[in-house]
Formats: sequence, structure tokens, C-alpha cells
Amino acid sequence: MINLAKMQMEGIEELHNNIMFYLAIILFTVTWMMIVIIKNFVATKSPIANKYMNHGTLIELIWTITPAFILILIAFPSFKLLYLMDEVMDPSLVVYAEGHQWYWSYQYPDFLNNDDEELEFDSYLVPDSDLEDGGLRLLEVDNRVILPELTHVRFIISSGDVIHSYACPALGIKCDAYPGRLNQVSVLVNREGTFFGQCSEICGILHSSMPICIQAVSIKDFLLWLREQMEG
Repeated sequence: MINLAKMQMEGIEELHNNIMFYLAIILFTVTWMMIVIIKNFVATKSPIANKYMNHGTLIELIWTITPAFILILIAFPSFKLLYLMDEVMDPSLVVYAEGHQWYWSYQYPDFLNNDDEELEFDSYLVPDSDLEDGGLRLLEVDNRVILPELTHVRFIISSGDVIHSYACPALGIKCDAYPGRLNQVSVLVNREGTFFGQCSEICGILHSSMPICIQAVSIKDFLLWLREQMEG
């Protein structure tokens, strides 16, 4: 089971569960009504409709009001989810991710070192021969993306060669990376943890060798990591 760490993704899962619950009730009700109608029809010796019965006001009200009520129950959680998924106009941190065959490169344009250069690094798949104990095959990378928790982050995503796709299911991220085009997605990680993803667009022979590893840490740990990167 995916361990969710983003409010938007939690909202999507909750909405999905609510819709499935309503669908199950509808399916059960319709099935039960069909069985009852068929049994009554078979049990009746002369199953002829009453020619004077043109309307059933009560049943028409029921099958009109009930779907409207169910749609209202679905609409209110949807409004909340749309609000959570709204674009963050003033993010606290921007991370630029660029796809290559077959690795990801990252930049933190908000931070400059003493040479006025942006913090940037490449992130490659760790081969099986170099995996440490407990490392995840085809998911571990040599340089992780470090983010502070409870902070609005904007990912700007592009590609340096072919079409890629930046996907991290636990954070609700799925954004295509096109050469010469910038796409963006907002993230707010609500707890510390490590979250894995992969390129989800077939981009060549080593498509499966483009993992994504995002690690959320406390603000204090993020600043310590940032200082190490800037001094190193």
C-alpha cells in the first residue's frame, strides 16, 4: 500500500473511497430491485401492465432526488480537493528537474554559492553491485532530492533530450517533461520520509533506470544539508 504524505493525494484517495462506497450501494440497490421485479414478473400468471397506470409520481421522485443527493455528496469533497490542488502562487522553494537519457538533474535556483552558481547535481541509479544493505533495487539513487517538510515547493520540470515523465505516486506527482518546455507541479510534504518514483514515459532502452528519490526532512536538517552542499 502506498504511504501517502501529501494532502492532495490523501484527498484523492478519500474521494475515490467515497465514490466506490456510493457505487457499491447503487449496485446493490439496483441488483436487488431487478431480482424482485423479475421474481414478481415470473410469479404472476398474467403479467400485463395496467393500461390506466401512466405515472408513478413517488418512484419518479425517488429516482430523481436520490442521484442528485449522491452527486451533492460527491461534489463537496471534490471542491475541497480542487482547492488543495490549486496552484501555489508564492512557493517557499523552487526545484528544477530535468530529464536526460537516463538520469535526472536538479537545480535549486533559490540558493547561490560563493561563486554565484546555483546548487545543482545529477541523480543516477545505484547499480545492484553498489547497493547497501536495505537498499531498493532500481529505486535507489546516488543523490536524493532533499525537501523541507511542511513547505510549499514548486517543481519545474523539463527535458534535455526526449520526452520523460516525473512521477512519484506517494506525493501525487505525475508531470510530463518535454524538451524546450517547462511544466510545473506543486508539492507540500506533510511529514518526514523517503518517497520513490520513476520516469513513467518510455524514453529508451534504459527507461527503467531513471528512478526518483525524494527525501523530506525537518527545516533544520534541510538547512544543514544545504550548507554542506554550498560549501562542498
